Amino acid sequence: MVDRNIPFYNLILRCDHLSPAEPALPEGFVLRPYAPGDEALWAALEHEAGDFASPQEAEDYFRRTYFPHGAALRERCWFAIAPDGSCAGTCIAWRDPKGADTVASLHWLVVSERYQRLGIGRALCNQVLRVFAAKGEAPVYIHTQPWSWKAVLLYGSLGFRIRREDTFARYENQYALCMQTLGSVLTAEQLAAVKSITEA
Repeated sequence: MVDRNIPFYNLILRCDHLSPAEPALPEGFVLRPYAPGDEALWAALEHEAGDFASPQEAEDYFRRTYFPHGAALRERCWFAIAPDGSCAGTCIAWRDPKGADTVASLHWLVVSERYQRLGIGRALCNQVLRVFAAKGEAPVYIHTQPWSWKAVLLYGSLGFRIRREDTFARYENQYALCMQTLGSVLTAEQLAAVKSITEA
């Protein structure tokens, strides 16, 4: 789980060259795209992760943000399903504004606490990166925050780099504040790992 006691600042990552691997899941797990009704699965996961105050608030957000783009939603939103049929995780290959245009943006990677440390997050990331690659959509951006520093290292292993100034959508790039915050909560080794995936 993320440590939400760590202050929130905007951290921006970008991957310029996509080379996603074939998603690898534990035995019995499967990946599948969004189907009608899956907004409830998404909402339950995001509420469990602490991103919304209630499942209903999360579902309302999902409907408001993604439902107007039905066809895109069905090919861009992915779920990892466990052998017992429960939802293990989700991630979305979306697009966001950048100036007068739009850019590829990885949205809402979340894995249920029950299924963490099994490679589910990596598999979901690779799947959505395959969506972007098939459409020729690069670079791909991610917006995250210091409390998700473990996910940041995952993104780094997939080719993303922390940006010092670049941004997208309406996010203010708060790189300096993020690094200052991480320097106060991570070990020297952990901080070095984060800095190693920062753009030169």
